[in-house]
Amino acid sequence: MPIIFDKEKHPDEEIFKALNPLLAEWFKAKFGRFTEPQRYAIMNILRRENTLISAETGTGKTLSAFAAILSYLITLSERNELEDKVYCVYVSPLRALNNDIQRNLLAPLEEIQKLASKKNKRINIRIDVRTGDTTQSQRSKQLKKPPHILITTPESLAIILSAPKFRNHLKNVEWFIVDEIHALASNKRGVHLSISAERLQALSPGLTRIGLSATIAPLEEVAKFLVGFEDSDKKILRNCKIVDVSFLKKLDLKVLCPLSDLIYTTQKEIHNALYSLIHELVKAHKTTLIFTNTRSATERVVHNLKEMFPEFYVGNIEAHHSSLSREHRLRVEKRLKNGELRCIVSSTSLELGIDIGYIDLVILLGSPKSVARAMQRIGRSGHKLHDTIKGRIIVLDRDDLVECAVLAKCAYEKKIDKVDIPRNCLDVLAQQIYGMVIDQKMHIRELYNLIRKSYCYAGLSWSDFKSIIEYLSGKYVELEARHIYAKIWYDEDTGLIGRRSRLARVLYMTNVGTIPDEAKVKVKLGNQLIGYLDEIFLERLQKGDVFVLGGQSYEFKYSRGMTAYVVSAEKRPPTVPSWISEMLPLSFELALEIGRFRALMEEKFRFNRSKNEIIEFIMDYLKVVDANSALAIYNYFREQFLYAEIPNNRKILVEEFRDDENVHLIFHTLFGRRTNDALSRAFAYVLGKISRCDISITLNDNGFMLSAKKALNLDALFRHVNTENFRSILENAIENTEIFKRRFRHCAVRSLMILRHYHGKTKTVARQQSSSFLLLRALQRIDPNFCILKETKREVLEDAFDIKNALKIISGLQRGEIKIVKKQLPMPSPFAFNLVAQGISDILRIEGRLAFIQRMHQKLMEKIAAKI
Repeated sequence: MPIIFDKEKHPDEEIFKALNPLLAEWFKAKFGRFTEPQRYAIMNILRRENTLISAETGTGKTLSAFAAILSYLITLSERNELEDKVYCVYVSPLRALNNDIQRNLLAPLEEIQKLASKKNKRINIRIDVRTGDTTQSQRSKQLKKPPHILITTPESLAIILSAPKFRNHLKNVEWFIVDEIHALASNKRGVHLSISAERLQALSPGLTRIGLSATIAPLEEVAKFLVGFEDSDKKILRNCKIVDVSFLKKLDLKVLCPLSDLIYTTQKEIHNALYSLIHELVKAHKTTLIFTNTRSATERVVHNLKEMFPEFYVGNIEAHHSSLSREHRLRVEKRLKNGELRCIVSSTSLELGIDIGYIDLVILLGSPKSVARAMQRIGRSGHKLHDTIKGRIIVLDRDDLVECAVLAKCAYEKKIDKVDIPRNCLDVLAQQIYGMVIDQKMHIRELYNLIRKSYCYAGLSWSDFKSIIEYLSGKYVELEARHIYAKIWYDEDTGLIGRRSRLARVLYMTNVGTIPDEAKVKVKLGNQLIGYLDEIFLERLQKGDVFVLGGQSYEFKYSRGMTAYVVSAEKRPPTVPSWISEMLPLSFELALEIGRFRALMEEKFRFNRSKNEIIEFIMDYLKVVDANSALAIYNYFREQFLYAEIPNNRKILVEEFRDDENVHLIFHTLFGRRTNDALSRAFAYVLGKISRCDISITLNDNGFMLSAKKALNLDALFRHVNTENFRSILENAIENTEIFKRRFRHCAVRSLMILRHYHGKTKTVARQQSSSFLLLRALQRIDPNFCILKETKREVLEDAFDIKNALKIISGLQRGEIKIVKKQLPMPSPFAFNLVAQGISDILRIEGRLAFIQRMHQKLMEKIAAKI
């Protein structure tokens, strides 16, 4: 088996004996003994075996990788055999992490050098960073004297692989380390890196690959992503040993609810109870890291804690998120590491392994939406090996309570959500092909075979590959009218491919990368500027959607470039809440676990188990909830059971209810927002065609609501939708949507159809979007199957949505494994309250939303009482 789980743990003395004596002496004096990841991994790396190490922060996994490499380099240095070349390339997703690694490597190296000097030895190992922040003078120095260990990012690696002078230093690189691989495997940065790794391996056939990861699953897939194929035609994977020492530390995880009643309460009570609880937790610990799910919530938490407890938090609390300047973030990280802060509040920016020193408690405000993300966040606590990972999840809502309780149960049971690795991304492929042929002619078959060694492109068809070659070589002459010219030449007789322009390298290096530019979108009512929206929010909007800006409701009509045009929608509730774009989606695996819990709860009620029995079951099954939380869960499920039915993985409840304006169908599809996005858009498209009316969509992780002016035929819907036509229905449904237009721009920029930088000028996001809109319309006329249009559809359906799991639901419905239960109800059921109320929260103050839910709950309880 090329991919195996490593079961061979080596004793300390064996490892010390295998290491360079200087390093061994330093290591023994510094640490005394090896950690679990090091006992498995160091010998693998010394033996030049590809290795994936999965372990929590603070378990020594980074030193697992570097110990063997430093040992080898120290030995070479002692013998005066160190060459002026790069021996190890270390790649991480964060520039800040790169600076961290440099500091954390230089410190032990200095100590080893002092030890060596006492023995009349000299150690001359060079370590340096190469990122977008590296100055020209530093780059020149690196050319003359290359670092032996090069620390870089995926984008900078691609650039230096296309730089002929520096590439010479990369010949025969011996180690390739990918840190935080879990943060790269699931997106196009990782796809881009996977081809760069194959380019590096072509220069250095003896390359040993090392992956460092926090908790992630399935590890076999991540290992395949790390190592790729020796022979893609014969599907021969490179060998890899997986060192799985996740869940090494003890876990102390609890779900807390600051209120005994989650329905009949006031905003003031919620506010006071929440911040009092946070404050008590912070006071009881030395340093607390609080994770929110949005940047705005991060700022709000810092402000409220300072306002409520000014004497305690003055000078010792900070916010940290991606909208703050790099200088601010670095200052905050330094203060935290120096022990100057009692509390730091972050959205997602501190999830990755930046060295921030000792944290003894992590608080999660609301659900992190996946077990893996929860473990990554909570894993920032207990930085030392034998510390306990300590986390508290605070919930203020019944849906959140159930979700977080099941999440915590899964964390204790080591059930981790699966990572989705994007495949055959044609825009990234175009960029990398261009980079590969800049300096050398390549045969088309050689190019194809090299690319297919990447795990992300092992299934790349010849026709898709050829379509990219045709685009890059200027087959579509009609595109020249849109200023898109051939970038390469391709000789069909010889099969050779090369660059077309002498400016090719400059063009490539100034436009490399996969992260799209973002900007604010203007919102206009006629010619009047109303305000601004995040572009990612605009992606969510469809014609007719209502949203709130500046306290007023507006109906979205259309967009032009970076301007959205609206009309007033006074008194109409929003269909898309303002916070939807910032919210993390619930993972499919966690959603299924919640569905299983729902099914078990329904069983208890169907068999008339007593209240005490059910509460005992809740506490025994979930383990992390207290009596108050268990009672809240009991009441929530009892109300749902008595009023409607309890939906689960095998039963989709569809509620129909009417209000003064619309007929609403609520689909209880607890499969996560990405899956629900795919299902809801396909269903709305088909029902819209059948009913010949506009249908608006409201969705969250637990389901979606379709609203129209007239009744919608559910039976006709399922006659028209099946696994064979679902993908084409969804492709038609997204064709003229904002998400398709925006994602096409991203793909066009990645594939170098639209250049962000050209002749020293930068193209603004607004101009990029205007160009991409005209280009999109032209391509739809010229060739609807054009490769970058095809990639845009793939990205929307597979990366933004989750068509794979949506198809599982459609298949389950077809085979009768999942049944539909339709109920006509006078008002929404308890499980639908949040879905119906989520738009309301934008037009009412929080007190108004609470009052709305309380009114709905009172009416519901009256109807349940009448039934009983």
